[in-house]
Amino acid sequence: MAVKLTDLVTSGGCAAKFPAARLQELLAGFVPAEAEDLLIGLSPADDAAVYRLDDETALVFTLDFFPPLVDDPHDFGTIAATNALNDVFAMGGRPLLALSIAEFPEDLPQETVAAVLEAADAQVRRAGAILAGGHTIRDREPKYGLAVVGTVHPDGVWPKSGSRPGDALFLTKPLGTGLVLHGHKRGLVGDEEVRAAVGWMTTLNSEWADVLRAFRPSAVTDVTGFGLLGHAHEMAERSGVCLVLDSAAWPALAGALEVARDGEKTGGDRRNRDFAEAHVAAEGVSDDLLALGWDPQTAGGLLVSLPADKGPALQAEFDTHGLFARRVGQVESGAGVVVRV
Repeated sequence: MAVKLTDLVTSGGCAAKFPAARLQELLAGFVPAEAEDLLIGLSPADDAAVYRLDDETALVFTLDFFPPLVDDPHDFGTIAATNALNDVFAMGGRPLLALSIAEFPEDLPQETVAAVLEAADAQVRRAGAILAGGHTIRDREPKYGLAVVGTVHPDGVWPKSGSRPGDALFLTKPLGTGLVLHGHKRGLVGDEEVRAAVGWMTTLNSEWADVLRAFRPSAVTDVTGFGLLGHAHEMAERSGVCLVLDSAAWPALAGALEVARDGEKTGGDRRNRDFAEAHVAAEGVSDDLLALGWDPQTAGGLLVSLPADKGPALQAEFDTHGLFARRVGQVESGAGVVVRV
């Protein structure tokens, strides 16, 4: 009988992240060693660390791993690899080398573990990188992910902290992966909606990043476990601006809003609200749209901030390449996140 991976875990995908509010407290007193060539570390933290090697090249270094959020081992390996690789694309870089981080029960069938590893290797190759090894340990709850090294020009790094008043905000994938998978467990959405969600979670952000490089965006982050509103709060706080989001423009995966309207939420929803709700003004916005905004995403799209006069050309370029993108707001002077009806 095939093993159902999700039966082995208490929380899967990016919803398994350590609560952002507690993480913020833990890191508040941690001061990394000063280094002139450490372009991005923890002051402020970003999607990956960036270290300058010389005037032409900087290393982008990240890692990401989590328990299964789907039962198919091939899908799980692909999603986990995509989520880790996308951190490099979110910094403007290109992946170069990856190492596996693997924790599996010793009695898990060998073919299941092999399928996870083979799928991850294939996705790393699609990203233009090499999976060169890794580390495995025994654990009752399976987990998988990657440590990834990439490269970027020191002047081409996309930080979260660069958003400026007058910028337009774009989102490059629909929201709702957590809601759809949770709703499927509750019998509220079907297999077709899950396959569509898996399709997005196994899509690398590489093509969007390739288009973006010519536009020199002000700030970029990928929307993952802290949800759209949690990551928008990070961008607003670190940039010293106010992000104004138009909830009516938020793209949703098929089935996500239906699950939200049924009153269902993932555990990550509550933790994300604990982290950032005090910084988000959303008067009059419906509960289902707010659930979509707080929903923890896995291998989500890019949240892009760039000068508004570049917005139409960026949208046109995405459209030319057949890449999904939606303008979801703008940046203003002030602080926090404002969600408009």
